[in-house]
This record gives sequence, structure tokens and C-alpha cells, in this order.
Amino acid sequence: MPLFDARDVLSFPGGNNASDTVIAGINFNLTTLQHWNYTLYSNGTLSNNSNCFLTFESYTPHLLPNGTFLNTTSCYSPLNGLGNRAKPGIALGVFFGLSLVFTMINLRKHGRLFLPSEKRFHAIGRRWQWYWMLWVAGCGMASGFTSVDVDRYYLPEWPLILNSIFWYLMIPSTLAIVWESVRHWGSWQERQLIDPDPFILSQNDKRGRREFYMPLVFYGFGFLHFFMAVPRNWTPISYQRSPSQSLQVAAPQATDGRFKAGAIFLFFAWLTILFSLAHSMHYYTPRPSLLRTLASTPPAFLLTLPLSLTIVAYQFLAAFSFAHSPLNLSASPAIIYSLGWAPIVLIFIIYEVAGYTYPNEDRELIRQRRLRGQELDREMGYNRKPPWWRRLNGNHNLTVQQALARNAQEVSGAPRAADWSAKDDVEMSPLPSKRNAEREVRIDNTPAGRALARHESRREAELDERVREAAMALFTPPVERKKTDIAYLMGDDMDGRGGRGGDGGGRGMSVEGVGVRGVWRRGRRLWGRSRRLLGVCWIFRVKVKKGGGGVGFGWDWFGGWILG
Repeated sequence: MPLFDARDVLSFPGGNNASDTVIAGINFNLTTLQHWNYTLYSNGTLSNNSNCFLTFESYTPHLLPNGTFLNTTSCYSPLNGLGNRAKPGIALGVFFGLSLVFTMINLRKHGRLFLPSEKRFHAIGRRWQWYWMLWVAGCGMASGFTSVDVDRYYLPEWPLILNSIFWYLMIPSTLAIVWESVRHWGSWQERQLIDPDPFILSQNDKRGRREFYMPLVFYGFGFLHFFMAVPRNWTPISYQRSPSQSLQVAAPQATDGRFKAGAIFLFFAWLTILFSLAHSMHYYTPRPSLLRTLASTPPAFLLTLPLSLTIVAYQFLAAFSFAHSPLNLSASPAIIYSLGWAPIVLIFIIYEVAGYTYPNEDRELIRQRRLRGQELDREMGYNRKPPWWRRLNGNHNLTVQQALARNAQEVSGAPRAADWSAKDDVEMSPLPSKRNAEREVRIDNTPAGRALARHESRREAELDERVREAAMALFTPPVERKKTDIAYLMGDDMDGRGGRGGDGGGRGMSVEGVGVRGVWRRGRRLWGRSRRLLGVCWIFRVKVKKGGGGVGFGWDWFGGWILG
């Protein structure tokens, strides 16, 4: 099936009469075609800007007098075979699909925690690189598999648009992978440096401020590239149905100012990555010369930084030359895949291999701490037994008292007991102390000694009582604590009128459980309080003076019976 490069407007061929035309051996009503504004093009299509049908053999439709087409085939149908753009796209889609498995393995390996999380170093910091790789792999699968329909569609449409959108999403995300790897490498070097001494580096100095602003700068440039390249009207990119249409419509859209500005922002993001690497090496792995600094750079970065710069360079090439752009349907696949896809694939391979080779950071930190502990043991002359020594010679069935006795004998230099697994039915004597020694010397069987012992016993009892009183003052009992408890004070039973068994039942007027003598005492106490209250009221009684009409206090009568 030929694919016409030219898309010139053709005149309808003559038919049986003036209102008839013959297309691919089938008669069409010319009046109906002209009424619905259909145009015949040289690439074998019939279109009126709303509908587009194929007109060459095997796909020629039939036209009814009312303008209805039967047995039509859209111009945007996958009719062609796989071309030079589809086959590498399928391979790349499969590659990115397989990379998901290895990325998940590395994410689990490096994202697991074997030490308590620290506020200064978050666990998600070491996982961002693998999160971005998962995202890029998903975009790569979508872009790679849609390249199949880029070749198979008779006229370009949404497959070319989707292929281009996902490819442009991969570009800043790939630089984010490189950025996160470089940033986290610096964070890992800092963590190893401050692990022996947490105060060796300050967080408020110039170094800390740079590390705070560098991620903001990088992601700022990355999002600027995204907003310049992706959110746009992509429909003109698909207008490549003829060379003239590609040059007049698609080329200006693919090389406009927004794509050029996006390439510039992407280059600034790459410079931020380079600055971050230099910053980390300056503060965490300083070297006396530039050559030694380059030699101490991790091998992965020596490869991924030039590859990411290649991606940025191809962005400039695509933004200024439509002939080499992946948006061009007729661009060379060798240039597209070698400059636009191969660097991303190589970056993935490098980081997958590096992730498989490097150990988990927590495990590595545990190993470094163990080595530092062994070095300190050697400096102090302490020879730590290997782990198998305790399993073979250790006594694992000792009780707490037996373990304490063993430690005390080891410290005092006493000979070691032959069997530490004896039964724990012997009461241990208290360790010798100054107070016990004095008591053993001063206590005897004489009357004076026994009197002294009784005196010391009373003194110790008084001391214990004072300690108990102090403890009660500090830790009040529950009943007293309720007097200051907000929940208790706000309750309905606060005044002690609770029923039997309540918290305040003993403070009410109930005489249940109280003897006759107790009732008599309470009655006398209540009567005395009532008499005093009445006496005060009579002393300060108010009487109205009839003559003066004023109000005064009378002191002439005290109520002698009140004082009785």
C-alpha cells in the first residue's frame, strides 16, 4: 500500500455525467460530495475537515444519496507494518518493564531500616532515587509501546502525541534520578562523618544553608522545564500529513520559544547537580588536588553526569532543529534513539548495578560502629570473646541473684565457684558495708548493748515514719487526690452525699455503721455551733431607732444564756 508524501488537492475525476465521479472504480454522487464540502487529496483520502476516509482499493467506501457513507475506513487507522521506529520502541518498552523488577528489589534493599529513624536523616531521602526510577520506567513503557502505532497509523494522530508527551516527561525525571543519587551520596557521607561525633558539623552554618536551598533550586528549574515543554496544545504536532504541512504547522510548534526556554532551564538543573557533587566532596571528602578529587568521585557519577549532559544537549538540538527532533515523524530513528533514549537506558543500568553492589546504609553503619568498638577495646587492652565463646562456655540459666553474686566475686577477686547453676534456695547475705560493720561491732548481749539496739531500732522506725510521711505528701492517696481532681470536683457526688459505698459516703449525715457514742458527740458538736451562730446574730442585731429614723447596731443585750 503506497504512502503518498504529497498531499495536494485533486479534482474529482469525471464520471458518467456531470454529477457523477468515479473513485477507485466506484461511482460517487458529485453533487452530494460538493454539498458536504468533501475534498479529494493525492494521498488517497477524502475529507471535509470533520470526517476523513480512505479511498484507495480495499478501503473505498460507498456513498448513499442522502450523504451517508458505508463501509468506511478512517484515515487514522493502523494499516502499515512495523517500521524503524516501532521495533526499537518495543525493545525499550520491554527493557523498562523489566527494570521495574530490579528497581523494586533495590528499593526494598536500600529503603529498609535496621536502625532507629533520625530526625536529621529521613528514610525517604534514600528512596527518592528509586521512586523516580519507577516513574521514568512507567513513562518509558508508555512511550516505547506507543511508538508502534506511530509507524502503523496511516496518518499521524494521537500515538505521535502520546509518544512525545511521555518522552518529555522522562527527561526532567531522569535528571531527578541523577540529582537524588548525588544529593543522597552527600547525605550519606555526612551521616558517616557525624556518627562518631554528632557535634562535629553544625546545621546552621553556610554548608547547612546551601544543602537546604539546593533541592529547591534544582526542582525549581526542573518544574520550569516541565511547564515550558509539556502543558501545551499538542494537536499541531500531529499535522504532518505532507512535507509542506510539516514545515508550515508542525515545525514552528516543535521549535518554538517554550521548548528553547525549557532546554535552558534543564541545563541550569544539570549545573545544580554538578554544584551539589562539588559541595559534598569539598566538605565530606576533601582532597589536596583536583586530580585526587576526580579520582575519589564515585564511579557511577563519572558515568551518569556525562550521560545526563548528553540528554540536555539533545534537548537543545531538538529545540533548534526540527529535522533531528523526536517530534518529527520522518526524523532518523538512529539519532532519536542514540541521543534521546540510549543515555536514559545506560543511566538505568548503571544505577541498578550500583544498587545491587552497594550495601544497605544502616547495615554499613552498624559494621562501622562494630569496627570502632573493636578498636576502642584494643586501645583499652580488652579482649572481647568471639560470639561462639559464650554459646559454648556461658551459663544461660543463672538467676538474677546468681548473676549478681558472680559479678561481685569477679570484682572482689574471690575464687570462682565451680558450679553457678546451683539451686537458688539459699538466702544471700547482704554485702558488707560501713553501717552493717558498725552495728556488728556495737551490738552485743550486754544490757547496755541491748538498750542501744532498742534505741537504734526506735530511731530507724522514726526515720521510716518520716520517709513515709514525705512520700504521702508527695504522692497523695486516691481519696485525698480527688479533692484536687477536676473530674471529681465537677461530678455530682462532690459534696459527699453519695450512696452507700460511694466515695463521699463517709462524709454525709448517715449514721449507719456509727456507734451511739459517735452519734452523741456529733449532736453535741452541732448544737454548740448553732448556739454560737445565734449569739453572733444577736450581738450584731439591727434595730430601728424610732426617734431618729436611723439604723444602728445594738450592744445593750448579749444574751446571757449564750455564754452559758
